[in-house]
Amino acid sequence: MNDRQAAIGSLRLSAKLDLFAAFAEIGRALGNPHRLDLLEHLAQGERSVEALATKGGLTVANASQHLQALRRAGLVIGERRGKQIVYRLAGSDVLDLTAALRIVGERHTDAVRTVIEDYFQSRDSLDAVEFAALEQMMADGLVTLLDVRPSDEFADGHVAGAVNIPLAELGSRLDQISPDVQVVAYCRGPWCVLAFEAVAFLREQGREARRLDGGLPEWRRAGLPVEAGSPR
Repeated sequence: MNDRQAAIGSLRLSAKLDLFAAFAEIGRALGNPHRLDLLEHLAQGERSVEALATKGGLTVANASQHLQALRRAGLVIGERRGKQIVYRLAGSDVLDLTAALRIVGERHTDAVRTVIEDYFQSRDSLDAVEFAALEQMMADGLVTLLDVRPSDEFADGHVAGAVNIPLAELGSRLDQISPDVQVVAYCRGPWCVLAFEAVAFLREQGREARRLDGGLPEWRRAGLPVEAGSPR
């Protein structure tokens, strides 16, 4: 190998490592559970820093720091509107990134599988209802589709035909759900605790209930019908 070839090889390696360094910055931005939680909230719709802080149980200053880290990595976009800064996902492909992280963790990481077994499967070990099956059940009038997210998230977008009863109100509004059909509950994503808790509660009340295999972001990404508007 002559000097020119060696120089070209060195440049190629340098460029590759520079690219990997940029990818690593994205990894570092995701390396905090609160940031992943914020991304899940933003997958429901755009939110102000203050609203995200409330939903994530953070101070406004702490939420802002996490959002700025995500913004530097190109995962979210912030826009000033009057006195507020409103954030949204940089693109729907950010959801692909978080989904890939979840799938790899489920398949290969003991800590992930332990949490799933200890918390989630103890509340519901049944297979979730797949999207195609839900569509057929709804067409046949055999199901009540229950969105247990907060009403502001429901208003921003929800599965067409869903009924919104936030988890905190489920006990007091149980009479609004027909006991004659199965309930399928969904919330923010595949491992959103709200749906698991709703299904466990409904079964305790003698209702037939299952989870949807995914939340609103996954439904939307599948190109299935989404509505917007406040609960009726």
